[in-house]
Amino acid sequence: MILLENKRIRFEYEVIETLSAGMVLEGWEVKSLRSKHGSLKSAWIKITENETWLENFQIPAWPFSTQEQNKNRSKKLLLTKKEIHKLQRKTKEKGITLVPLSIQTQGKHIKCEIALGKGRKKYEKKERLKERDVKRQTAQTLKKFAN
Repeated sequence: MILLENKRIRFEYEVIETLSAGMVLEGWEVKSLRSKHGSLKSAWIKITENETWLENFQIPAWPFSTQEQNKNRSKKLLLTKKEIHKLQRKTKEKGITLVPLSIQTQGKHIKCEIALGKGRKKYEKKERLKERDVKRQTAQTLKKFAN
């Protein structure tokens, strides 16, 4: 089940490959995420010293928690060494970056779906908007003639 999703990513980037990674979270973060609170809008992924980190992922404070809550701490993503090395190689190519797509549950675990993406140019984004408008208009005209 998808808890949070960054819908803007598929517009801003051409998704090349996706991968699911576990996350190291504190108890209050899990409770807040399970109630679908959080934002992936300005989040990004960095790889340092063979570890992957989810940066700037904002989870609002859980109101019933008694422990100290650091809202903007980096979350470690759990990937194998082989996967990390593969991602490092691919991100060294020009224009390829790692972005978080969504936060979801798989059984009792909370996972982050990450993607290798290539940034789109302005003209590609405009073309995509035009295509969407044309599809919407044709669907509306077909609906009028069907009735």
